[in-house]
Amino acid sequence: MPLVSRIARDSLEGLSVGDALGAQFFVPGRSLPELRAGRPPAAPWEWTDDTEMACSVFAHVHAEGRIDRDGLAATFADRCEPYRGYSGGTVAVLHEIRDGRPWADAAGALFDGRGSWGNGAAMRVAPLGAYFAGDLDRAAAQAALSAEVTHRHPEAIVGAMVVASAASCAAATRGKPCAPAELLRAVEPYLIDGRTATGVRRAGRLLGRSVAEAAYELGNGAQVSAQDTVPFTLWAAATFFDDYPAAVTACVEAGGDADTTAAIVGGIVAARTGIGVAGGVCGIPLEWLSARESLPAWISEDGDR
Repeated sequence: MPLVSRIARDSLEGLSVGDALGAQFFVPGRSLPELRAGRPPAAPWEWTDDTEMACSVFAHVHAEGRIDRDGLAATFADRCEPYRGYSGGTVAVLHEIRDGRPWADAAGALFDGRGSWGNGAAMRVAPLGAYFAGDLDRAAAQAALSAEVTHRHPEAIVGAMVVASAASCAAATRGKPCAPAELLRAVEPYLIDGRTATGVRRAGRLLGRSVAEAAYELGNGAQVSAQDTVPFTLWAAATFFDDYPAAVTACVEAGGDADTTAAIVGGIVAARTGIGVAGGVCGIPLEWLSARESLPAWISEDGDR
């Protein structure tokens, strides 16, 4: 497999493992101290809509080399399994698209025509950013196109652009030294003024602080909005850039929408670390990868249909 596809696949694996592990902590009785001690919940870990949509984005960009919004909208609609945890608004939009309504009309009608500013566009896009490793401008532009299919509000679009550009940066720095602040500097050109951009800039000033303080200042996804989710995920990814288990554990510790924050952070960090431990970098643990439910049957090892 070409290196760029391998890195994008690692990002997808990291996203899905983070999603599946984070979702485990919505189940009563799960223990953060046990996770920290190296004893995660028993397998299998089922993934959610975060992974299902990310798989669609990954397969689409792998096949097309870019985002075709009509094609991606049809793919999202065809593959939507509501029991995976989709929001009611997303299910409604995808059902309308499946029934023949243009995606721009369906997504644009949400929230009295303002469009959704939810975190769904950001949660699925890290593998796309990793696919465009080092080309942050293209990653951000393609992420914006992928967001518009379901999320038309500027906050959601900026959130997707920031996550994709961060993953592109992470992929480009694999095997190279990279200070935490560099990741946040890399996304600065894509911070179009708004609450999400303000939060990401604030994240840079919180590097070195505790998870609890960062989540208090930046949000933890509990409001399921881009502005309440993306800033913390950029802080966590930058803080634990070379340590995938610590990055995902930080999302669990923060609470809130832990499956989505862990999906975003996992997708960014895994683009840099890959799988396993090498050269002082801790990637996705093999035991975590084996505990995660298998990815959909329609996505092969290299992303081809």
